[in-house]
Amino acid sequence: MPNAATWPFDLAVPGSQPLFQPPVLVPAIRAALALNCRIQPRSKFDRKHYFYHDQPAGYQITQYYEPFARDGLLVLTQQDGLAKADGDRIEVGIKQIQLEQDTAKTQEQDEETSLIDFNRSGHALIEIISLPQLHSAEAAAAYVRKIQSMLYAVDAATTGMELGGLRADVNVSVRRLGDESSNHSYSGVTGLGQRTEIKNLSSFKSVEDAVRAERDRQIDLLESGGTVEGETRGWSLSSPGVTRRLRGKEGEVDYRYMPDPDISPLYIDPEVVDAFQEGLPPVPEQLLDMLCSNYGLTLADAQALLFLDDGGRMLWYQDIVARLKLPGDDVKTRFGVQVGNWVLHELGALLTTTETQWRSDLIHAQQMADLASLQAENKLTGPSAKRLLRILFEGDKGSVADIAEKENLLFIPMADEEYDQLAATVIEAHQEEAELVRQNGRQAKGKLKFLLGQMMRQGDRNRMEAQRAEIVLQSMLSPAES
Repeated sequence: MPNAATWPFDLAVPGSQPLFQPPVLVPAIRAALALNCRIQPRSKFDRKHYFYHDQPAGYQITQYYEPFARDGLLVLTQQDGLAKADGDRIEVGIKQIQLEQDTAKTQEQDEETSLIDFNRSGHALIEIISLPQLHSAEAAAAYVRKIQSMLYAVDAATTGMELGGLRADVNVSVRRLGDESSNHSYSGVTGLGQRTEIKNLSSFKSVEDAVRAERDRQIDLLESGGTVEGETRGWSLSSPGVTRRLRGKEGEVDYRYMPDPDISPLYIDPEVVDAFQEGLPPVPEQLLDMLCSNYGLTLADAQALLFLDDGGRMLWYQDIVARLKLPGDDVKTRFGVQVGNWVLHELGALLTTTETQWRSDLIHAQQMADLASLQAENKLTGPSAKRLLRILFEGDKGSVADIAEKENLLFIPMADEEYDQLAATVIEAHQEEAELVRQNGRQAKGKLKFLLGQMMRQGDRNRMEAQRAEIVLQSMLSPAES
């Protein structure tokens, strides 16, 4: 419930003091290393002064001057969602990553009323400050999406944007092409227009939409002879497509930064950093390369596995492949694509049609492995395998082999005579189509597929092999040699 989990310092109760909790460094260091930052052996805390209802103390504890990490780099490519105009690759510099104190959550009721929830106030967070090297709304959204995926990969975040685990403050500036009079700069990047800041964006779509809307607003303002003011603006779902002024943009002087007297400097031993670096989990690029190289997946399927269900689907997929009961040392590469099809497409279709949320215990990994093994050994036809998947999806936790036998799904090959008799019956029933195939051969491929469909429909689909059925049809319909 709102305001149910607060502490005296969160509410600025006189006499209360902050307490630094060392465990917050664990995810912070992981995040900084994943973003290729240099961890500072010594950092310190500052007070950033401003008056707003989400911070009753009148200041926020942060690390403006001496942050714990600096000089990182994030690379974006087309597969991350860049617009074509952005090119194939963008290198985004990370100026610094700083530890700071979270503020209260504001919920605006109307233009005159805001509700304040102090539950998250005082929590430790990291602020990742990038350089102004993004030039489209699509690139901004791709950057935030990539940041989230990397934080997930190294266990530096437990929830994403939709659940409040990540928020974005977006700075936007425009200038006319070739305009040399733009004298604004940021951290060594010059030639910028006057920037505005849009606060607390909480979804990838809102990042993209807000950047696009603010860009267009500034362009319209400049083209009409106006001037862009440095200010903080808001974005609300109640007025989509429009940013609105919240307050004037404070500068470094306005914030009156000063050392925080209650929290001592932070020292991080380089050996600690080395230990974290050695134990850092793989980042998304490494995982995508592993899925494509080791399992033979396409880039699209690998990306889907990586990002679905916060990576849980990928771990489940790997568990399934590891359980395959098939001969050979190259099981991953030989059957990775087949299992990927079951996990992503066949199961995905069931999840969509039944509006079910995936979870790892929906179907046990061993059951999926047994299903894939049976099909790989040609003990299940495609339709029978799909039928078996639905039975597992509906909750049967029994042995896959027993279920297949009980439901009469196991493949029992038809004899040659049975194929011949079935093909003859279909040809007799559809003489016109059969004659077209005889006369035109490959030119009548559509008619051949029609006849094959009739065979599959009339025969026992649990016993028929489509490839053998087609061979028999072609043999019977081939023109006799003179």
